Amino acid sequence: MEEVGIVIVGGGIAGLATSLALHRKGIKSVVLERAEKVRSEGAGIGTLTNGWRALDQLGVSDRLRLTSNLIHKARTMLIEDGKKKREFVLNIKDEARCLRRNDLVEALADALPDGTIRFSSQIVSIQEDETTSFPVVHLSNGNTIKAKVLIGCDGANSIVSDYLRLGPKKAFACRAVRGFTNYPNGHGFPHELLRMKTGNVLVGRLPLSDNQVFWFVVHMQDSQYKVKDQESIAKVTLKWVDKLSEDWKEMVKRCDVEALTLTHLRYRSPLEIMFGKFRRGTVTVAGDAMHVMGPFLGQGGSAALEDSVVLARCLARKMGPDHGDSLKDCSVKSIGEAIDEYVNERRMRLVALSTQTYLTGRSLQTQSTVVRLMFIVLLVLLFGRHQIRHTKYDCGRL
Repeated sequence: MEEVGIVIVGGGIAGLATSLALHRKGIKSVVLERAEKVRSEGAGIGTLTNGWRALDQLGVSDRLRLTSNLIHKARTMLIEDGKKKREFVLNIKDEARCLRRNDLVEALADALPDGTIRFSSQIVSIQEDETTSFPVVHLSNGNTIKAKVLIGCDGANSIVSDYLRLGPKKAFACRAVRGFTNYPNGHGFPHELLRMKTGNVLVGRLPLSDNQVFWFVVHMQDSQYKVKDQESIAKVTLKWVDKLSEDWKEMVKRCDVEALTLTHLRYRSPLEIMFGKFRRGTVTVAGDAMHVMGPFLGQGGSAALEDSVVLARCLARKMGPDHGDSLKDCSVKSIGEAIDEYVNERRMRLVALSTQTYLTGRSLQTQSTVVRLMFIVLLVLLFGRHQIRHTKYDCGRL
């Protein structure tokens, strides 16, 4: 049985960021990734000021700024019977950009020491060592690893969160398609986030550069269409936007079909984030495994980056920097205390984010004016005039 100090399950944004944050503190870790290479599927990641503060701490922000443009404005339009009924405009004074997901994961992976990521490593079960109380991870290839710390960054279908006995994720009654469209001669769109809601469809468009646009289409009630491949995703998406203007239809027609992703939107309820137990022994979670949420605030990726900084800081504070990979002097008690500090620091931040995301999503999803008004009133009561305060959050220094 191999013994490792810190094992991170999942080589996505949360897993790579957590490993990098630990590396910056002189603490080694191993990332177990089920895929054969760094996963770069997916489309754009909206990254607001709070996310850039975390990227600054991770030391990869300068590289990523070179491949993303500033977003200066956010517009949301409500369309009824083909006519604009309302429009909300927000001028963005702080840093907001949209990153290509593969740019982000590659920047994080490239900053890690060679050998940190172990590919083709699928975990099948976790158990607690009866003698030491540390977690033991069993892999599909028959290998077994005993870890001092196990961090689950394995997404919404997390095996680690199941080990923690967290409740199942809940589902919004909607699906989202995300994609890219390239315009060799330039798209001519302003550098702003544009969102439009008409009927059961919410669409959004966000330029990544002068020649490339990230977009999304969310169908609020759709459950009848079955998709088998990338071409069928494109056909369904085109059907969803058939009542929109030609520029939206053209954007879907010209998209990179192979880059399309379709997701049934899920979330962990604010109540579970408030009362859930995110530690069992020396095992915890981060990213979507901890707090999967809808895309309605654009904070899922940034929240995962915040997790990585806070978790590494709490572990380093208890263990001391430059602890290497053995953690031989660290007890279950001291590691548990570090994880508790991490959970306590993150809990209320995540409760606020998940609550605002949930209420915003429900207000967009409902067809009832009365119900929509109820959700809007709740948003005003809970968050007042500070609807964008979540972007000002600072996770602090590593």
